[in-house]
Amino acid sequence: MAVYQGARRRASMPLGLDALAGRRDRSGDPGRRTARATSPAARARNRATRTGAIRRPSSVGLAIVAIVIVFGAAFLSLSQSVRVAATGYDIVRLASEHDRLQAISQDLRSDVDRLRSEYAIRKQALDAGLGQLGAALIVEAR
Repeated sequence: MAVYQGARRRASMPLGLDALAGRRDRSGDPGRRTARATSPAARARNRATRTGAIRRPSSVGLAIVAIVIVFGAAFLSLSQSVRVAATGYDIVRLASEHDRLQAISQDLRSDVDRLRSEYAIRKQALDAGLGQLGAALIVEAR
């Protein structure tokens, strides 16, 4: 086995994406590679690894799961901020409607106070075509 001065192991890719780049280490220990296995158990393990009997979880699947989780969290955060903004708009709209109704109520109150006076009632009656009442008519009981 040849060892070069200054040789280093390759750095692994984030999220286990080594399988996508074609980097595979079949020995289990990247620093130690042996030409043949000495024990029967090691030979069986090597044979099973070559035939594909022992499978590790796919790093692509793990990356997809991580992406789905991140997007799910981002979607929940976005929906919460949209809900907060909509509630803020509703509060502003209801406050302006309350102010408008309060102004209308004040106008109606001032109209009622103005129309309650005797002069205003007499003027409205004359404008409607009613005249002044004459002398009281007394009817005697039998």
